[in-house]
Amino acid sequence: MPADKSRFLGFFIGTTIVVAGGIGAYVFIKGFLGGGDSNSPLSSAKVVPAQALLATYINTDPRSWSQLQHFGTPKAQQILAKGLQDIDQDMNKELFNGANISYEKDIRPWVGGIMIALLPPNPTKAVQSTTPKTQPDLGILMVVGIKDKLSALNFANKLKSQKSLQTQESDYKGEKIIETQEKGKSTYTSVLDNTYVLLAPDKQAIENAISTYKGDPSFASKENATNLLSKSIDTKSSVAQIYVPDYAGMIQQLASYNLQSNQIPPQTLQQLKQIKSLVASVGIDDQGVRFKATINTDPQTNKFQYELTPGKILSQFPAETFALINGQGIKHSWQSLVEQSKDYPEFQQAVTQIRGQLNTINLDLDKDIIGWMDGEFAMGAVESNQGLLAKVGFGGALVLGTSDRPTAEATLTKLDGIAKQQSLIVSTRNIDGKNVTEWQIPQQGTLIAHGWLDQNTLFLAIGGPVAEALTQHKGQSIDNTENFKAVTGSLPKPNGGYFYINMEKANVLMNRFPALSQSRTPETSALLESIRGLGVAVNSPDKSTNQMEMLLALKPSK
Repeated sequence: MPADKSRFLGFFIGTTIVVAGGIGAYVFIKGFLGGGDSNSPLSSAKVVPAQALLATYINTDPRSWSQLQHFGTPKAQQILAKGLQDIDQDMNKELFNGANISYEKDIRPWVGGIMIALLPPNPTKAVQSTTPKTQPDLGILMVVGIKDKLSALNFANKLKSQKSLQTQESDYKGEKIIETQEKGKSTYTSVLDNTYVLLAPDKQAIENAISTYKGDPSFASKENATNLLSKSIDTKSSVAQIYVPDYAGMIQQLASYNLQSNQIPPQTLQQLKQIKSLVASVGIDDQGVRFKATINTDPQTNKFQYELTPGKILSQFPAETFALINGQGIKHSWQSLVEQSKDYPEFQQAVTQIRGQLNTINLDLDKDIIGWMDGEFAMGAVESNQGLLAKVGFGGALVLGTSDRPTAEATLTKLDGIAKQQSLIVSTRNIDGKNVTEWQIPQQGTLIAHGWLDQNTLFLAIGGPVAEALTQHKGQSIDNTENFKAVTGSLPKPNGGYFYINMEKANVLMNRFPALSQSRTPETSALLESIRGLGVAVNSPDKSTNQMEMLLALKPSK
């Protein structure tokens, strides 16, 4: 079995072991009557102990996951179908010793939403097993909602007839805990109010969850948690969500458990404290797989200045652009970064070295290089099979808006002089009425070119053909192409900029490099060929909220 499938199957197998063992031994005896709503993140979080670091909620409704069937090439569809079939067969073989048990038929019908919580290490186990050279294991708790009690009872009846499971019962605060041993490892299960199934590899995690259910503080009661859990991230057909109500606290705790690493420096922890909470969601809609995340920050400590990007500069890039990123105000972002990092000696040392190196060629990093980059900018990769770019198949372009053209021109003049000192030929030619300066490698062609697209918009290009594509404006611009519209059209507007990749063109270019193409398996190639593109946009509706949305646009199945 391939390694990536084994890792995925390992998670699934672990889940099914505890479900099968615990439910089969106990649920049949107890019976299924009554129960409440167990199929929402908020209700499940009320069973998770308050000390949980984060929680992930997985939607098991086949209707949400079935959206994937509408995408991909026939080959990719075959891979998906075979993968699901293999999972079912492997679980039957490895868990039930060939018994007639199927996840699809026997388990899925009664399993509702699943919440997986990450817990601090069991203190008792940590003391018993930890040495100076090892570190304690984090705890895992699963809360599985029961959506169909009759189907669960039918499964329990079927599983109860199996003779290979070894189980042992104990009682905790009036609730039964079932220990199931399989292949030398114990797992623990408990059923609460015929509504939730608790699953964990550690008994104390089950006991803590039972105490939580009976009144102890829960994950849902933590500061910011209820708001995060009840807030809709508006991801159509959501299949998974993740909740981190105390991001800085989680990072600090995780670092303290890692005995192999150094403690987080105070400066870094101070930066992390700017992030108060995080909630994210993954969904499958009619365009592909969509990821959304909302990060809440402390506006008093976060000094980065968010700026909306007009997006007008995108029209300067030709349709042959297959990858692009744009934004606003490099100057302001740099100033914020320097201010935020003043307590980081390593960063300050690196900046000092760069400034010193530029000073040797009579350039000031803050004034001559970054100081005039105060407008919109975009950087892209552009297809081209001409000149120096013929071997690689693409070149690059950087387009910058500025309100300080004189400083920008003075910097370019200095750079032209440095290029001449490096034995490059520096010359100027007119392309469609625009003066373009080129740095040429003798007898090979143009390496770098720069010029002005209008009074306040500068471009730098790698490769002469890219400079021509920017200045001549033949055909469509990138923002009017069908692929760009399909990949970015549903992302939020206005925003702080896009990250965009046309995967169809990128795949063609990757195939030109044997090292890349030959290292890919047929399955990987088939999946990549099912991707239309990747689009990301960021937004900040207020000083304390940062949002990111990403779409993995998939090709419709044929």
